[in-house]
Amino acid sequence: MSDETPNATQPAQQQSKEQQQPQLMKPATAAKKLGVYLPACPETFQTEPISRSAFAALQSDPPAWLVALRLNGPHPRDVVARKLGVSVSGLARADVTDALTTAQIQELLAAPPAWLVAERATQAAVRAENARVNTRDAERRARHLAY
Repeated sequence: MSDETPNATQPAQQQSKEQQQPQLMKPATAAKKLGVYLPACPETFQTEPISRSAFAALQSDPPAWLVALRLNGPHPRDVVARKLGVSVSGLARADVTDALTTAQIQELLAAPPAWLVAERATQAAVRAENARVNTRDAERRARHLAY
């Protein structure tokens, strides 16, 4: 090979970087990251992939529909569980399978049914156990580092 032969892959690599399509996100992924229930979103949001720049714009300057969904719901299961102070598994054990609105969540919190009281107690016990284990592990690490 001579030094005069141009590297054929170099221009192709530069072109591909310049002409790359923007990275797209599935609507379900975007909805999950935004903390909203996908079926409650506008049709265009549900059907079209979203670019990273469009997603960033939704986060920094949310449109009215996104603000309303976050405020009033319906909310996805993970948000419902967090607002009720239970786990997603606790919702499943209670047969709560539908998305709930903020008003429905407030009604449950105002007059908690037996399943909610039990699941909140379970969640509190799990948190207490996790705190105990973390404290124990921190003490063990401290003792280990002291030697």
